[in-house]
Amino acid sequence: MKKTIITSCIALISLGVFSQNEHSNHNMNSETKQESTTPKKVLSPHTSAMAMIGDAHVHIDYSSPSVRNRMVFGGLVGYNTVWQAGAHKATWIETNKALKIDGKVLPAGKYGFFVVPGKESWKVMFNSNWDQHGKDEYSEAEDILVTNVKLNKLEKTQESLVYDVKKKKENMGVISLAWETSQIEIPFEVLQK
Repeated sequence: MKKTIITSCIALISLGVFSQNEHSNHNMNSETKQESTTPKKVLSPHTSAMAMIGDAHVHIDYSSPSVRNRMVFGGLVGYNTVWQAGAHKATWIETNKALKIDGKVLPAGKYGFFVVPGKESWKVMFNSNWDQHGKDEYSEAEDILVTNVKLNKLEKTQESLVYDVKKKKENMGVISLAWETSQIEIPFEVLQK
């Protein structure tokens, strides 16, 4: 009888310890699950820039990477190589009116926006293939308009890539891209038809 009581006590104590451990494990698993469901900060958030210039609605859609203590141009983004002018998918530009850029006509439509950064000037390409990942499918043969623009050096570092569309006159505007210490501007005129 004494052995039965002792055995029963040991069994109850063991059951209590086991139950306590299971409760602790459950709490730890719940905490782990809560931590893993916390949303992570997006390193290159998707964003856009747009403006009405005269009758034209100019819209730019891009992902905005940050410098994050890296050398961007001449490092992360090589000189004299095609870049999709953003992160992830190719940046695209859409206009509902034809634009005149550097004496050339960009018809109304949606275009992939690519650049070739240089130390003093950048080549800018508006490409008919706007829906692509990075520059994977970029083809020079699909360029609709190509121009060169002067590189401006910024005094302060622009941490995140930023585009802007600004009105200069009634039917004239400028598209700008700034990141790290580099900035380019692409002047345009809205064609009236």
